[in-house]
Amino acid sequence: MISLLLILFSALFFNGIIGRVKSISAGRKGPGIMQPVFDVCRLFRKGTVYSEVTGPVFKMAPAVYLASVLIACLCVPFGSKGGLISFNGDFVFFAYALALGKFFCIIGALDTGSSFEGMGASREATYSMLAEPAFFLILGSLALMSGHTSFQEIFANLHPSSPMSWALAVCAAYVFLVLAMVENSRMPVDDPKTHLELTMIHEVMVLDNSGIDLGLIFVTGYLKFAMYAALIADLFIGSLPIAIGIPVFLGVQVACAVVIGLNESFTARFRMNHNPQFIFTLACIALLSIFGVMLMSGKLV
Repeated sequence: MISLLLILFSALFFNGIIGRVKSISAGRKGPGIMQPVFDVCRLFRKGTVYSEVTGPVFKMAPAVYLASVLIACLCVPFGSKGGLISFNGDFVFFAYALALGKFFCIIGALDTGSSFEGMGASREATYSMLAEPAFFLILGSLALMSGHTSFQEIFANLHPSSPMSWALAVCAAYVFLVLAMVENSRMPVDDPKTHLELTMIHEVMVLDNSGIDLGLIFVTGYLKFAMYAALIADLFIGSLPIAIGIPVFLGVQVACAVVIGLNESFTARFRMNHNPQFIFTLACIALLSIFGVMLMSGKLV
């Protein structure tokens, strides 16, 4: 329960910090940290417009998308304290809960009957497919190192003590952070501010959404950022007491938001044909992590 409350709290300011970092980096005053929350509240006060060609799938997709991420957040522990959903192999449930939401987001875009949104849906499906092996490989390396297969037990028994274990924790943090950027279609994979037909990915999928539906999609994106940052925080919280773990958790959330903001300020967007190579690199890093754990445990000679 602690992790869910902290994720919900962190989601309120995560995107705001990213925006502030980008504004400061560009020498501008920029919006306040709570501006994304104000934008969502404004959307919730507006009506929703539906095209005549859309069906029930399009109408239910934003709600299912948000619900899937909330269910995934229930699996995220707080260090050694398990989430509301915790069992052996729960990281598989976590991954496919997110996949269910992504599936409905994609078929919701296809339900509009627009070839333009179909193009974005195709790209989103491709990048998700390429990112999935990296997630399972890095969780597999953490499970192999800790000897357990549930989120709670993995993070409770993960004690970075040697240079190799610290290297694994850093690799896992990098993979989770880049996965968050890929899942939210951020730089360098996608630019959320662009409206160029040849480069749009996630933005083109939600062009027909408005009002409450668009607000739900924005909220889902904020939660996904905070959720992946929570997994990074769990790498270093371990069995720390709550009084120390909460500041560490919030500090990691702020650090992740700052890193993403700096990345979007100083990194150019990749060409579309370079994105698969970039995403597949995560799987290679995760595979190296598995080899490192096997070397540490003596299972690889």
